[in-house]
Amino acid sequence: MTSLADVVEIVIGVDTHVGTHSAAIIHAGTGAVIDEITVSTTEEGYQELLDFTEPHPALRAWAIEGTGSHGAGLTRLLDDELVIELDRPARMKRRNGAKSDPLDAVRAGREALSRTLNGTPRGNGDRQALSVLLAARRSAVDAYTTAQRQIHGLIIAAPTVLRDKLRGHNTAQMVTIAAGWRINTVWDTETRTTATILKTLARRVRDLKAEAAVHEKAIKTIVNSWRPDVLDIHGVGPIVAAVVLCAWSHPGRIHSEAAFAMLAGAAPIPATSGQVTTRYRLNRYGDRQLNRALHTVVLTRQRYDDQTKTYTERRTTEGKTPREIRRCLKRFIARQIFRQLEHQHA
Repeated sequence: MTSLADVVEIVIGVDTHVGTHSAAIIHAGTGAVIDEITVSTTEEGYQELLDFTEPHPALRAWAIEGTGSHGAGLTRLLDDELVIELDRPARMKRRNGAKSDPLDAVRAGREALSRTLNGTPRGNGDRQALSVLLAARRSAVDAYTTAQRQIHGLIIAAPTVLRDKLRGHNTAQMVTIAAGWRINTVWDTETRTTATILKTLARRVRDLKAEAAVHEKAIKTIVNSWRPDVLDIHGVGPIVAAVVLCAWSHPGRIHSEAAFAMLAGAAPIPATSGQVTTRYRLNRYGDRQLNRALHTVVLTRQRYDDQTKTYTERRTTEGKTPREIRRCLKRFIARQIFRQLEHQHA
């Protein structure tokens, strides 16, 4: 397909928000606005939107902004139709700085028509379950990491009687000791208060670590039942596999391994100037969680994989920096993972 206009007669652009969705029906051949509507984000509103589009040709496509967030409810109802995922518009791309929901709906439809390659929404089911579990686990990990830093900070200025109890212990041991403290009534106000807060933080760390472990176990169960072959890739564990599967979603959504690398922010970006014509720089765009997952695989292989160690040494002798070497390894790993994901469905 070279253009969406070659296969459909109309495109329905949808600008999504928490309480309302604005839709505009765009003629695929001319880009003219046929009709517009704004509905609420309820079952009745979604049905009103479907009834609004019913009289128009069946050869149509939906261009929806935020299919994984505000537009998720509408997207689920369009399983049998062609749905295109769009990003939020950049301010500079808005016509003369104009901004309104109907204008954004028109822009969404016309932008889908102007592209030669359009993205499809991520799938639901196992992928969405992994996405929810990853978000919950990430929140728990971030929270107990913050609590651990607070414990270390409070211990520095804590009364001597408390510091002596925790001196010489690592973080895990300090958490265990502080969580089991009994508050001595003969302590002064400062000591009692500090001990109470340290005990509270330690128990918070313990509970959040247990919560994160439960989420990780659920993630591993889903990955093993959906795509256990991804875990066979060296350096890929349950969390990395879950992040990769959430980004990939389903076969055919990402049209090539180069596109997958670009999505991961691992595709090389030329940084040439003057007589320097072979230099590339890091890609700061793309899915940063997926890029972080690839980074984890790279570090694991550089430590435990002999071939990666040999490659790293060779590239170092050629004058490459550690950052450039990791970029090259990320690109290779992105290719390997994508081919593994698509191989089962070839």
